[in-house]
Amino acid sequence: MKKIISDKILRDKMSLAVDTLCNTVKTTLGPKGSNVIIDHSSFTPFITNDGVTIASNIESDDEVVNTILQLAKESSIKTNETVGDGTTTTLVLLQAIYHLGLNCLKEGLNPIILKKELNETLLKIISKIKKKSHFPNMEELINIASISANSKEIGEIVGSAYLKVKNKNAISIKESGEQNTKVIFQKGYILDSILASEYLLKEKKEIDIKNACILTTNNYLNEIEEIGIIINYLIDNKKDLIIFADDYSNTFVNEIISINLQNNLNIYLLKTPEFGKNKYIVLNDISLITNSQIIENNFKIEDLGIANNVIINKDKIIISFENNKNIKEKIKDINENDFKRNDDFDKSFYEKRLAMLNSGLIEIMVSAQTETECREKKMRFDDALWAISVASNGILPGSGLILYQIADDIKIKSNGDKIFKEALKYPFKQIMNNSGLESEAIIKEIKKFNYQKIYNINNNTFEDVNNTSVLDPTDVLINSLNNATSIASMLLTTTSIVINEYKNDINKINDYNEL
Repeated sequence: MKKIISDKILRDKMSLAVDTLCNTVKTTLGPKGSNVIIDHSSFTPFITNDGVTIASNIESDDEVVNTILQLAKESSIKTNETVGDGTTTTLVLLQAIYHLGLNCLKEGLNPIILKKELNETLLKIISKIKKKSHFPNMEELINIASISANSKEIGEIVGSAYLKVKNKNAISIKESGEQNTKVIFQKGYILDSILASEYLLKEKKEIDIKNACILTTNNYLNEIEEIGIIINYLIDNKKDLIIFADDYSNTFVNEIISINLQNNLNIYLLKTPEFGKNKYIVLNDISLITNSQIIENNFKIEDLGIANNVIINKDKIIISFENNKNIKEKIKDINENDFKRNDDFDKSFYEKRLAMLNSGLIEIMVSAQTETECREKKMRFDDALWAISVASNGILPGSGLILYQIADDIKIKSNGDKIFKEALKYPFKQIMNNSGLESEAIIKEIKKFNYQKIYNINNNTFEDVNNTSVLDPTDVLINSLNNATSIASMLLTTTSIVINEYKNDINKINDYNEL
């Protein structure tokens, strides 16, 4: 059975859903925003001020409200997926646009016309934001990271790491059980370690292999006789061998282990990581940096490559190599062609390849006194990394000031203008309110200086807008506006909802039968 809810009852449910979500999350906005405790079925409760994490965990017992909640969450989740920050700002804007739009509908405006007018005004606002944007210097990038993480220390760690490799996907952030947060720079081609057998490590946690022969193949190695000529070469010349292949038969693996023991050899069987075309790309990269040939059949000694140094442990493989003309040409090809041929889904893969072939990778191992604190701290490191990456495309004065300034400049010619003239002021007001400040008094002082001053909440002073540490990435503002307007418009143009009838709660069935 299905239930249909519509008209005023649906509007009330929508308002409840939007307010439940946004009122919970918006208290975390800004440098003095509060935290929220999240109870989770999979692990211990934790504390966070990360907007999208909080939003993702909000649910309702009311099926109608819960359905609308899932739709409203999409605005925040989409912002997070695209730019990794601005999720709370998105929900503050969503709530404002929705309620202001609802007032227009109550006055008799057609919702489809309202949606059209909102989109028209949005385009003009985005155009103004882009004109006010500028590219950041090094200090501004670090300030952006610090603001996003709400920590100068985290901002400086992430900022210095990013400026070293200039590539978000070259930096990984992990929780650590150690006492101090560490930044580990790794030069070389780094792969997930997929050993064909744990016995190949000979009970060592890690092995460091010098001048090993490298065999690369896209084949499934089944019989030991396939590489018989190579094994004889290894025995005669006392060489180590590392094989990268698609997979190995159990018979092949067991015979290699036996040969290693009998002849005091070190032959390591590794499965090429990644999937589909990316697996073959990785194999080609290994072939390039070790000067080996990818062998399909007829294994020959001259097709082997050499790696000066390879480190293998249970988690990863690091292949050291010297840069040469061929590698430089590959880097150029990736920059000029691969990014154009592939969509955003593959972008992180190609950026990580570029970093490994060029500058290297960085691991930030986050530590804290407790597991709960460490999890919350890692989220702030993640936010800082996203923010600094996105900020590379452009920045603006922060704290919602640019949106407030644009709102002041809007001349009301449509209902879309009318709504945005008020809605754009909400992020600034919320940031000030969360800091215990009177937003009206602050903005009055800023207007005296014709928006050439900005209020720095961290040190309680007014700063020159052209020389401030209070900054926002341009792309974050644009994505927050786009996603908030999109979801608010969809809710405003919806007049009915069809839901599954409750089967386990007779009271709720009766409630909706009365509607």
